[in-house]
Amino acid sequence: MSRILIIEDEKSLSRFVELELQHEGYETEVQFNGRTGLDAALNKNFDAILLDLMLPELNGIEVCRRVREAKTTPIIMMTARDSVIDRVSGLDHGADDYIVKPFAIEELLARLRALLRRIDIESEQKAFQQTTVTYRDITIEKENQVARRDGKIINLTKREYQLLLLLMENINVVQSRDALLDEVWGIDNEVETNVVDVYVRYLRNKIDRPGEQSYIQTVRGTGYVMRS
Repeated sequence: MSRILIIEDEKSLSRFVELELQHEGYETEVQFNGRTGLDAALNKNFDAILLDLMLPELNGIEVCRRVREAKTTPIIMMTARDSVIDRVSGLDHGADDYIVKPFAIEELLARLRALLRRIDIESEQKAFQQTTVTYRDITIEKENQVARRDGKIINLTKREYQLLLLLMENINVVQSRDALLDEVWGIDNEVETNVVDVYVRYLRNKIDRPGEQSYIQTVRGTGYVMRS
């Protein structure tokens, strides 16, 4: 079931759209101003956003811009303003589509279905085109930035993921603590080299199997390596 966020201050319209979407099998949430709408868009997961242009507290263009800085959630802008400059501005700030009020609900539903269908196709293509790195029974999907074992995702932080990827891309090559620190944390990052040891321990706790040799081997006095 797709989840749709409706950000629309005209309550009669938002209620009408909400009921129609629910009738079509969508799960919905409604927000009536730009600030609460932005908060919902950023802090919850939605499959698409229906966004009014003229909103109290924060206008639709600004909401769209801020959402797009953090997420790729598809956005359809809804507005009574039909000028070319308004449409261009909405699209330039990250909207995926634009519909002018008053609109037929059938058109809105058709645009929403088309948008969700396109996103699904793009997601499938992206998944199909994954560049993978494999070591023993662990596989990393680089485009998705996830690690899996036996098809199940291993929940890693950003640093843990980057550390694992670096080691898996350099099988049998010993990586010094300084080299790992520069690659994963950045050469200008002012952290101690012992943070590498801490994160290797975190990583081992997540990927090692009880009673088996660790995936990551320690090279005493130097750093770490994964060996074939």
